[in-house]
Amino acid sequence: MDPKCQCLQLSDGHFIPVLGLGTYAPEEVPKSEALEATKYAIEIGFRHIDCAYLYQNEEQVGQAIRSKIADGTVRREDIFYTSKLWSTCLRPELVRPTLEKSLKNLQLDYVDLYIIHFPVAMKAMEKCKDAGLTKSIGVSNFNHKQLERILNKPGLKYKPVCNQVECHPYLNQSKLLDFCKSNDIVLVAFGALGSQRLKDWMNPSHPVLLDDPVLGAIAKKHKQTPALIALRYQLQRGVVVLAKSYNKRRIKENIQVLDFELTTEDMKAIDGLNRNIRYYD
Repeated sequence: MDPKCQCLQLSDGHFIPVLGLGTYAPEEVPKSEALEATKYAIEIGFRHIDCAYLYQNEEQVGQAIRSKIADGTVRREDIFYTSKLWSTCLRPELVRPTLEKSLKNLQLDYVDLYIIHFPVAMKAMEKCKDAGLTKSIGVSNFNHKQLERILNKPGLKYKPVCNQVECHPYLNQSKLLDFCKSNDIVLVAFGALGSQRLKDWMNPSHPVLLDDPVLGAIAKKHKQTPALIALRYQLQRGVVVLAKSYNKRRIKENIQVLDFELTTEDMKAIDGLNRNIRYYD
């Protein structure tokens, strides 16, 4: 990994950069934007790229990664790439072929992290790790009880290294975070800025997180944006955070989250914003 990159160690010994680029975009967004955004993100220092077969842009994201390897910006081992097994491919016999489709689209030999949304395919995921197709395996949207079930599963060969969930100041997941930390599982936050207010994915009646006056006041004090305050909050809790944007100005702004710190008082104030609001239904 790039020495400038701040990382957390996973339970299997690999390292995950604490700040990742989210690459999901609605269908109407041209796929070429995923290519340009990923290339730019790598150029300015992002080393963690979060994608999925479902996003239908792995070909473009893979092209961006390979182009930055080809021009000497990074080596393959500098990039931490995450893909996900979607819920329609959970039958054990579909797991490896689905991952292999992702690798074909990416034109990469392996992914760094492969995530599932349900525990039923865990054995097949373990075989993908054994085959060298993924370095680590993780889960997404698991609650405390679901994690316990998988951790107590007889014959479990590799426990999940992470749990990717919606997490932001209005849904701070403090109990789940404590449980994950106690079991050496890294929490990865998606939706860390509330949402992009996409009608197909979220409840439009919820308040806009980045308009919150507490975040605004802390942002003003630190001469930062509310978005950077929301992202920094997660990093200081030991949470890996995904920042999703195709906008070059915002991508450049987001990486500045590594350049400042919040005070203990700031963190307590943001903790107090928790309302258990889920943007992604």
